[in-house]
This record gives sequence, structure tokens and C-alpha cells, in this order.
Amino acid sequence: MTTSTDQIHIAIEDPLSSDLELLFRRHVEAMHADTPPESIHMIPRESLVSPGISFFVMRQGGQPVAMGAMKAIDPTHAELKSMHVLAEMRGKGLSRLLLDHLVGQATAAGIGRLSLETGAQPSFAAARGLYLRAGFMECAPFADYRPDPNSIYMTIEL
Repeated sequence: MTTSTDQIHIAIEDPLSSDLELLFRRHVEAMHADTPPESIHMIPRESLVSPGISFFVMRQGGQPVAMGAMKAIDPTHAELKSMHVLAEMRGKGLSRLLLDHLVGQATAAGIGRLSLETGAQPSFAAARGLYLRAGFMECAPFADYRPDPNSIYMTIEL
């Protein structure tokens, strides 16, 4: 399934596509900017090519501007991973559009619960606000996560 709006197109793609270099470089830089290495829970790009992980790219006018992934935890629970919108594209509602698409994909796949881990640092405040406005609530660590002062865990029942 794809979502298209005003030259915005969201679809499952190969995370190893060469035109995604900028997105991944910026994502890695952002994750390492103020998060201690032991608290970075980012999936390496190569590992996103895996059964149980759906990787989505948002393109505007054919150019990649955002990405996000959904990783199966079990048949009814999935985790959002690798959400990133290029800094110069923020403030245009693209993050919410991508999040809504991922939630829609989870719902269509019969997922009853969608969870995520995000940073506790001030640099992640906008992301936490996005998730809260979308109906996510803070929760205890899930799956293989453990308590971490640099992480906030959130979930939503679909």
C-alpha cells in the first residue's frame, strides 16, 4: 500500500538504495549527537533488510525526504524504528503524515499494539510531542529493552 498526497509518496523500499544515503547519514548523526552509545537503539541500515521489518520511504517530487520502519515483535505487536525526516523538511506536517501511514499499515496488518523507543533528551522533544499527539502513551520497556535514563518508551493500542 502507498500513500500519495501533493507529490508526496510513501511506499515500502529497499533500505540499501543508493539515493537514501543522505537520509541515513543524517539519521545516524542525529542519533549520535547527544545520546551515549549504549543508549542508541538504532537498527543498522543493512539490518533493516530482514524478514519482519517493513521499511518505508517518503518521497516528495521523487526525492527521499523521510523514512520509517516497522519491526514485528510478535503477531499482534510491532515497533516503530528509524523514523527520520530531513531537518530542512520539518515543520510541514511530514512527520505526522509518515506516522499516520505507519499506523495505518500496522492496523491493516492486524497489529493490535504499536510501540516505540525514543530519546529522553531535549533534542527528542518534538518527536515525543508528535507521538503523544497521535495517541501514544508512555509505557514500561517492552521486548528486549531495559530501563534507560536516556530512553522513553511509548505505545498505542490500535
